[in-house]
Amino acid sequence: MVVTASVMSAAEFRALAEFRYRIRIFLIGSEEAARKAGLEPQQYALMLALRGLPVGLEPSIRELAERLQLRHHSVVELVDRLERRQFLRRERSRSDRRQVILHLTSRGERVLTRLAKQRILELRTAAPALVESLTAVIRSTQDNRGKRR
Repeated sequence: MVVTASVMSAAEFRALAEFRYRIRIFLIGSEEAARKAGLEPQQYALMLALRGLPVGLEPSIRELAERLQLRHHSVVELVDRLERRQFLRRERSRSDRRQVILHLTSRGERVLTRLAKQRILELRTAAPALVESLTAVIRSTQDNRGKRR
């Protein structure tokens, strides 16, 4: 069922706006932390996506482009910069020599670990408000769905 703006309640708009606000606070904090560590926010995002890939996914540029929702050439540019700074390295896939596999270097691992620990601590503080705002979004849409029938 597609909900149009004309049938959405003020409570749904408030809940959605509050949830987005809470997410933005966390993301902006991540961007600031990355910059303080000498990384651009997208570089940090790429390193985190690389290190946190689900089991079974290959750490390729294609996969990271998907995970970051960026174009292939944008990820190549990020990888180039991170490789120049010795935060990651490329390696040819053993099963398909055309494919490039990415690995964090020990330097990249150290920087990423430090940043991730900071962000997890921040998330522990921010989580209750984030969960509460998400719950409000879900609750408001469920409440209004019943009223629209």
